[in-house]
Amino acid sequence: MAEKAQKLEPYIWEGKDRKGNKSKGELNGSSLSLVKAQLRKQGIVPDKVKKKPKPLFGGGSKKITPFDIAMLTRQLATMMKAGVPLVQSFDIVADGLENKGLQELVMAIRNDISSGTSFASSLRKHPKHFDNLYCNLVDSGEKAGALEKMLDRIALYLEKTELLKKKVKKAMTYPIAVVAVAIVVTAILLVKVVPQFESLFQGFGAELPVFTQMVVRLSEWMQTWWFVVLIGIVGTIFLFKEAKRRSQKFSDFVDKYVLKLPVVGEILDKSAVAKFGRVLSTTFAAGVPLVDALDSVAGATGNAVYRDAIQRIKNDVSSGTQLQASMRQQDVFPVMAVQLTAIGEESGNLDEMLEKVAVHYEAVVDDMVDNLTALMEPMIMAVLGVLVGGLIIAMYLPIFQMGQVVG
Repeated sequence: MAEKAQKLEPYIWEGKDRKGNKSKGELNGSSLSLVKAQLRKQGIVPDKVKKKPKPLFGGGSKKITPFDIAMLTRQLATMMKAGVPLVQSFDIVADGLENKGLQELVMAIRNDISSGTSFASSLRKHPKHFDNLYCNLVDSGEKAGALEKMLDRIALYLEKTELLKKKVKKAMTYPIAVVAVAIVVTAILLVKVVPQFESLFQGFGAELPVFTQMVVRLSEWMQTWWFVVLIGIVGTIFLFKEAKRRSQKFSDFVDKYVLKLPVVGEILDKSAVAKFGRVLSTTFAAGVPLVDALDSVAGATGNAVYRDAIQRIKNDVSSGTQLQASMRQQDVFPVMAVQLTAIGEESGNLDEMLEKVAVHYEAVVDDMVDNLTALMEPMIMAVLGVLVGGLIIAMYLPIFQMGQVVG
């Protein structure tokens, strides 16, 4: 067990199988001798075995994403449901991972557990990848003796949350893509195409139309100051991100006004309600008291408006107010979410009703993103058509006027 607890390394090997045929491959192991022994067990006589060289760039370790954690949780839940012990589940999962960073994380947790540390305590050593909500749910599952069910519930929660994030990201990407494409196309036309026409116009001798003059001046300015425009755009994006990261007040201000944006604001609003339902349903069903569960939910909605509203709800609930009554007072939750919560409280099935809230608003977000995508496609064509068409008209106006004079 002590050798197995060591860090796994990838080894490449060459050898002969039982029939004497040459073969080669890759195998993970904690030492050269163990890899050779493992190959012999498989009926392979190894000729060459060596550590796999690290890539020249990047060190071969990929970033661990929330989706990776969701997949890891799902694999562990499946293993434990099949009756595989927890430590052995980690060994099996680690052996099949290609992401070296994730493999090292899995083995670090596995080594902690095999040395007697609880699962939740070992997870808390890696707060970058496992937040308080995740650790608290695992802790509840361990104490209740239902870890496999809890891991299954956490996996479902993470999968749904990541899917929702992906949809919201898709909704946000489309408008940004339209603006970016419009800016790039306009800049290329002004810097590369308009100057060709400008040299042609100089031989006309007549005064150019006002619209054409305006475009020519804009083109001259862009040719001289294009780098200032580029630095300005990049600098604005960088400063915005830094201000949002460093200043809680600015971040809250952005969260408040982003909900008022047409279409996109409504998508973000409904996704916050879906997250509220999903997280509260998961934590409450796990046996976490409602007040403590609301604490976890506040930070998980992803928006300051809902975070503050949920904190006020928590204070109300802790002083004896019903959850649905406090939700109604906040004036941010949709009527259907409040009504389903009220039914859940009255019937004693609050976790089931909150899950219905999550499912309903996840479906609403899905439909709205699909509609936005369908709407943005013709909008992109319209925006580019107006920009490109406007510049072409400005360039050809003097030619049309000269044609009329000659005629």
